[in-house]
Amino acid sequence: MTFALSLRRKRWIRITSRQWQRRGIFLLGGIGVGAAAVALAQLADLAQIAFADLLSISRYISLVVTPLGFALAVYLTNRFFPNAQGSGIPQAIAARHLTDPKARENLVSLRIAFGKVILTLFGLLCGASVGREGPTVQIGASIMFALGRFSPRRQPGLILAGAAAGVAAAFNTPLAGIVFGIEEMSRAFETRTSSLIIGAVVAAGLTSIALMGNYAYFGSSAMTLRNGIDWLAIPVCGVVGGLAGGLFSRMVIMMARGFSGPVGRAIKRYSLGFALICGFAVAICGIVSGDTVYGTGYSQVKSALESGTPLPANFAILKFLATTFASISGIPGGIFAPSLAVGAGIGTNVASLFPGAPLAAIMLLGMVSYFAGVVQAPITAFVIVTEMTDNHTMVVPLMAAAMIAYATSRWVCKEGIYHALAQGFIARATPHLPDNGVRSPD
Repeated sequence: MTFALSLRRKRWIRITSRQWQRRGIFLLGGIGVGAAAVALAQLADLAQIAFADLLSISRYISLVVTPLGFALAVYLTNRFFPNAQGSGIPQAIAARHLTDPKARENLVSLRIAFGKVILTLFGLLCGASVGREGPTVQIGASIMFALGRFSPRRQPGLILAGAAAGVAAAFNTPLAGIVFGIEEMSRAFETRTSSLIIGAVVAAGLTSIALMGNYAYFGSSAMTLRNGIDWLAIPVCGVVGGLAGGLFSRMVIMMARGFSGPVGRAIKRYSLGFALICGFAVAICGIVSGDTVYGTGYSQVKSALESGTPLPANFAILKFLATTFASISGIPGGIFAPSLAVGAGIGTNVASLFPGAPLAAIMLLGMVSYFAGVVQAPITAFVIVTEMTDNHTMVVPLMAAAMIAYATSRWVCKEGIYHALAQGFIARATPHLPDNGVRSPD
């Protein structure tokens, strides 16, 4: 009897030890992701300030710096950090679906995370219309994957937790991080790892708050829709934002998959030349916009929301074009913040149809609509905009606009951008599988 109890106690100690080890890995990873997100945020601000200082010398210097910067970023990505291009979220999604540790490491690793940080900052330093939030997701997944070597069977859950913690820490939006992990990264609620993922998100969020303080990403906005006429802006923003977001996603997916004709072969063969052309197009957009569409668009949108001042009438279309060219060029950089900026521009334009309506409220509708149209994750869209603006009076209008935009976007682009791009990474990592290794992410 004593021997049996001793064995049972040893087994209980072993199981408990493993459980605490897993919890420790998730919490330690969350702290690491939070610190990395804060560091990237601070450095990204400095990079944009440095580019603005460069423009103060001459506005037209971007015609040289931006194209050459794009070409150099693509060269460095292809030569030293393959699979670091673009947002980084598709790579994290693909890594969750792969079973070969080596294939996963090619998509999420500390080496790629380092390259992602350097090249995202370099893109912002050259005026690229990119964000840092998508890269933070890949960086978070990479940090968790590295820690996952101590718990190999938990790697998919660790990658998911790293991605969710990245969103939470980048925007200071813990709830949005959890929703993003469920709706976009996994497209399912995983009971076994849900508490550990929440723990990682909390750890990342607390780390971010400890280093930067508690803040709303776009400041606090108390604006709300006032009367029946104002509420008509919801379907207008939903349809316009959904169509524009779907168009953006379709173009990016189409370019990522390539063309079969001579144009497609030329783009693939002369990738540096194509990046140069894209960089030149971004510089043109920047000059025409009065230097407002470079970078993330964060400062322009925050200023407009807080002051109630409309963005320029051409801001939405020029920011849309600048972000599109940056996204198809092959440089590392995200689309979260630029998409919200495009949406704010759309909201400004829609607000002109409703004289007297609160501008900030309609800008929020435009932001959630375009973002939902791009990522086709409506719950994440309205949760993240609500948390970023600390405006809970707009929850119902934002939900409605996000759902309308999602449905409208599906008419233009049948696939969500992140999962469509993830299939390409899965296919390249598993060419031996039937149907070129592309498996459904659902």
